[in-house]
Amino acid sequence: MAAVQIMGILNVTPDSFSDGGRYTSIEAALGQCRALIESGADIIDVGGESTRPFAEAVPLAEELRRTVPVIEAIRQNFTIPLSIDTRNAEVARQALQAGADIINDISALLHDPEMIKVVLATDVPVIIMHMQKTPETMQIAPQYVDVVEDIYEFFNERLAWMKEQGVDLSRVILDPGIGFGKTLDHNLSILKHLDRFGELGHPVLLGHSRKRFLGELTGKEEKERDFATAVVAALASAKGASIIRVHNVEMTKMAVKVANAINLAS
Repeated sequence: MAAVQIMGILNVTPDSFSDGGRYTSIEAALGQCRALIESGADIIDVGGESTRPFAEAVPLAEELRRTVPVIEAIRQNFTIPLSIDTRNAEVARQALQAGADIINDISALLHDPEMIKVVLATDVPVIIMHMQKTPETMQIAPQYVDVVEDIYEFFNERLAWMKEQGVDLSRVILDPGIGFGKTLDHNLSILKHLDRFGELGHPVLLGHSRKRFLGELTGKEEKERDFATAVVAALASAKGASIIRVHNVEMTKMAVKVANAINLAS
């Protein structure tokens, strides 16, 4: 079983659902990056646009202002791989120039027609995520015939399209999009059958940290959901998750380490 990588979340936004406004200065972002690294993060994911339910799109210039200087500063101080969490091609392009190593597009390259050009101009890993509708509308009565199989087919279609465009599919990472146009039952089904997505032959990323479904299950507020997040991460590691994206890296790292030791025991 390959080691699971932990992706630490660095939101440089004023309005993200859990930590909005905490890391909007370069100094604060660098401090959090250092803390994530010291906690054991393998990757840092930098995002400048909140995509919580009902969030409005951020103007391109503002997203660039939030993210590019932070990525430049991190790259000057740390060597850890950096992911740029964006739907916008120009943000991805400038972030890569500033030192980012991975494109993380929650729209699976559907939001910005120019994103495929950025992907083809580089050889970096590309994360594509499933989302029903948009952040503004995704939680308005989401419906599926079969949530797991519907997402599986979505990935099949996107991978076929990317191959037609000339993308080396060995670069692609799949994210089923926990909480992005899904109810509690949808999220639980995805987690139970997470290994289904691994059958497509690509690494699977899980981004469930502190999300609302955990609050529905536990009754806890956002910042009190790290234990539940770690439990899910441990279970997901046994279901084949390759990357787990979280706020609390240390707790998640411990949970995954114990789960993997159990799974590898004779």
